[in-house]
Amino acid sequence: MAESPDLLAEAAFGPPVTVALTGASGAQYGLRLIEALVAAEREVWVMISKAAHLVIATETNVELPARPERLAEALVARSGARPGQIRCFGREDWMSPVASGSGAPSSMVICPCSTGTLSAVATGASNNLIERAADVALKERRQLILVLRETPLSAIHLEHMLSLSRLGAVILPASPGFYHQPTSIDDLIDFIVARILNQLGIAHHLVPRWGE
Repeated sequence: MAESPDLLAEAAFGPPVTVALTGASGAQYGLRLIEALVAAEREVWVMISKAAHLVIATETNVELPARPERLAEALVARSGARPGQIRCFGREDWMSPVASGSGAPSSMVICPCSTGTLSAVATGASNNLIERAADVALKERRQLILVLRETPLSAIHLEHMLSLSRLGAVILPASPGFYHQPTSIDDLIDFIVARILNQLGIAHHLVPRWGE
């Protein structure tokens, strides 16, 4: 019996990590995270919202197509991923593995996470695949990390963050530190990506660990 593509991918790479980019500022964090996961030999499942495509075009010189197949090709070329290492899903791809608790287990990182997405996840809206995937992560007690990028924060935002933290999600604001003496914007980006990788339990050399 021929093995399924999912099983073959799992054999070739480490456990998958779902990365969703939404319409907050800070697209660089999500793009760098994808590169770091590829370098760590993890399979990466990617979703990019319509608003995130606009942010990427505004904040970076990266051009990413909207169609999942072409998006995957562009991300593979950008990150140096091996064939099958990156899979991309559209906003209504309800047959994707992230859409159901019976799909393959995966940690999920929303990076950057807009306050609109934060609200939808906190209230279980599930109006698109990103929101549904986060809902699945919560109900299945899987790892969910939200890299929020907003300031100042209203009481609404704080209440949603508290609700999600109580449900087991990790709230990881995109607030880079300076004790590693950054000398570039890339250093600040890597600081946040390193904290995400720490939460995922993935070894890296992006920034020195405290005490080293």
